[in-house]
Amino acid sequence: MSLTDYYSKRNFKQTSEPSGEVKQSKKSSGIYVIQKHQATHLHYDLRLEMEGVLKSWAIPKEPPMQPNLKRLAVGTEDHPIEYAKFEGVIPEGGYGAGKVEIWDKGTFIPIELDDTKIIISIKGEKLKGDYCLIKLRPKIDPKNWLFFKKKISK
Repeated sequence: MSLTDYYSKRNFKQTSEPSGEVKQSKKSSGIYVIQKHQATHLHYDLRLEMEGVLKSWAIPKEPPMQPNLKRLAVGTEDHPIEYAKFEGVIPEGGYGAGKVEIWDKGTFIPIELDDTKIIISIKGEKLKGDYCLIKLRPKIDPKNWLFFKKKISK
């Protein structure tokens, strides 16, 4: 994976965001974090440690805690692993200017991963359980996904 898009959107002389690098890991679980981001519009950034980076999605509404409450999740550029601990204010004029704070954090275990479906078990402080990211119309708009909590099977 690459952080080229991440680096190209930031001036690290002006922002306290971490510059970081790709870090390969052989762990079976990964870092999970959701950051509340008050930029032009309030949204929540879902980040999952995969392939040495934080795969990232912007969720326009508060993440779902109840099963089958679906949220749009728009894929964004990968972020360095160090970003999982970032809280602060991105200065005016910078990409994503505004306040960033950790809304939830923990770990996740992958259940099923492919190009159009990610199913994970989240062990966060707020979110707990099995969650799905399902790509919507991958050939038309590959950035749009649905994010939701799975129903518990009986």
